[in-house]
Amino acid sequence: MATTPFSGLQTAMSRSCIPSSQRSNVMAFSGKSMVGSWNKLASVCHVSSVQPFQRVFTSSTIKFERIVTKAMSDSSQKSLVSGLPIDLKGKRAFIAGVADDNGYGWAIAKALAAAGAQILVGTWVPALNIFESSLRRGKFDESRVLPDGSLMEITKVYPLDAVFDNPEDVPEDIKTNKRYAGSSKWTVQEVAESVKEDFGTIDILVHSLANGPEVTKPLLETSRNGYLAALSASSYSYVSLLKHFLPIMNPGGSSISLTYIASEKIIPGYGGGMSSAKAALESDTRVLAFEAGRKRKIRVNTISAGPLRSRAAKAIGFIDMMIDYSIANAPLQKELSADEVGNSAAFLASPLASAITGTVLYVDNGLNAMGVGVDSPVFKDLDIPKDQH
Repeated sequence: MATTPFSGLQTAMSRSCIPSSQRSNVMAFSGKSMVGSWNKLASVCHVSSVQPFQRVFTSSTIKFERIVTKAMSDSSQKSLVSGLPIDLKGKRAFIAGVADDNGYGWAIAKALAAAGAQILVGTWVPALNIFESSLRRGKFDESRVLPDGSLMEITKVYPLDAVFDNPEDVPEDIKTNKRYAGSSKWTVQEVAESVKEDFGTIDILVHSLANGPEVTKPLLETSRNGYLAALSASSYSYVSLLKHFLPIMNPGGSSISLTYIASEKIIPGYGGGMSSAKAALESDTRVLAFEAGRKRKIRVNTISAGPLRSRAAKAIGFIDMMIDYSIANAPLQKELSADEVGNSAAFLASPLASAITGTVLYVDNGLNAMGVGVDSPVFKDLDIPKDQH
């Protein structure tokens, strides 16, 4: 992660050594000119080297000591670059729940790959053959294009069914199901073991999967089995993934899941216990942040993403309506893109978010902040601004 050597404290130091009439000129410097100017200032102010400093107060003196963070040490051998880039080179990510090229999981994989991370994915077993075939035939090539023009490389695709923790949990009817024929070692425990055997460790774990077999039913009409199935596939699966992958995650790593505003607000039509599953996922995020943070210094966050026209979302049946509602009522009147969620995940996985954990990050054009739908007829006489573009 490239960093700039000019902290707020350094700016304060330069101010104390420069007449006020010249400070504006110094503050206008940037890039290499700032480096040269700072070196001159350092000699004038009797600072021995250009380093980040921390004030240490004693009874009689004030001295400065260098503080080196992991992000700084990681970039100490790299040349300075302008801006504040996300650099995940040398990191390895496992994204669970990628089965096509138009969902949030794919977008997150692309963003992480664009930042330099090595990509491993876990694909639901019944969808594995189609997904791998589409990759081989180049069906996803257009979607694989990264900002630099290269194609995203997926190092390995693992069969995964996150509903089952280990082989002993798999019922006989699943073992003999023809959709699972030809695949092996696809329970959560087995996949984690396979990744460890193949690569040793990972740095980033992404949970991008959910399923509610009765999602189209109102909660009052949802069966016990349907409700529990939604929680098992959509929230406990994250607990299981982190439980089994945590031992092979490098300290300082990041784990990310995807949630939805139905966890805390009423979304009619999002039924079958899915709203309950998302609420559980967000609660678990906070608890897992504490436990994984204390055990292995792993950060755990979840992204509350707005509606997207993915294949999975279309199964709910009213995704177009939700997108139209969001465009009409959100502070930012535009359709959310999968890339915007992917970029947010890359930020959370990077050293830029090194102090962020246990958080629900809303990436929904601000819709979560609204208390009313401003497209309601009751507001027709209010002068509510609308996006003119």
